[in-house]
Amino acid sequence: MNYAPLIKELGRGARGARDLSRDQAEQLFGQMLDGQVPDMELGALLIALRVKGESADEVAGFLAALQARTAAMTAPAGPRTVLLPSFNGARKQANLMPLVAGLLARRGIPVLVFGRHDFDSRVSPFELLDALGWTASRSLAAAEQVLGTERPAVLPLQLLNPGLNALMALRPRMGVRNSAHSLAKLLNPFPTDRAVRVVAVTHPEYLDSMGAALPGLSQGGGRALLMRASEGEAYAHLRRKAHLIGFQDGETAPLHPADTADLDWPLSPACAPAENAALVQAQLNGQEPVPPRILEQVAVLQKLATN
Repeated sequence: MNYAPLIKELGRGARGARDLSRDQAEQLFGQMLDGQVPDMELGALLIALRVKGESADEVAGFLAALQARTAAMTAPAGPRTVLLPSFNGARKQANLMPLVAGLLARRGIPVLVFGRHDFDSRVSPFELLDALGWTASRSLAAAEQVLGTERPAVLPLQLLNPGLNALMALRPRMGVRNSAHSLAKLLNPFPTDRAVRVVAVTHPEYLDSMGAALPGLSQGGGRALLMRASEGEAYAHLRRKAHLIGFQDGETAPLHPADTADLDWPLSPACAPAENAALVQAQLNGQEPVPPRILEQVAVLQKLATN
């Protein structure tokens, strides 16, 4: 593949750049995932895409390449498995993503937490999961055995898609995120009709791009939840108006009222793994109250997983 013409078209700036076709995007991202693009060209392409922003056709092509290289897992019988990507960790407040995962698992909903962590300025979500006793599985088969129990399964991204993991690992070296960070939230190792994607975004523009991609991904029995993230993690902001958009069978699903109001809910500063784990465990055991926004998110995910 000749990369210079692609860099020329993609690198004309936010206003002058031209989008790739779906087929071009699938071929290019496939070569990125396979490690076939030389470093200089890879860096130029990733920065150009970041400045331009991915079009709907590019996201579709990237995702096709991603799914073709993602390890396949067997989903347990019963409710769909909820997928909780985790790539950020805690910064100023306790990370309550494990609370969402634990509440769902206790309701009989299989949960798979997957991701990687390379932020020096944040507390790793995987250290938090370890503190809860939810250690990452060392194989896909081991994770499959955990699914459907009363605790979530945890997997490093490396086991699901090594090429995607390598692209995401470029963030410290390049200084910024790249297209892989957005695509990682759409990864699904299960058959379409056996999973619920949870797509938590921080920046408003990604609500539009992900909102355009998810109807197609929810066809054929698929389910997804698009939501605003807390510090980049897949749990609802405890104070803001709820922003939960469900997708099922190719359509937007009215699962939550749109007229919710802001809440005056205290944010815990317990970011250290042991303190954060103690808070989550107390909330799971009923010793501490569960924030209303978390209960709303869990209810929506339970509905998507069982309908």
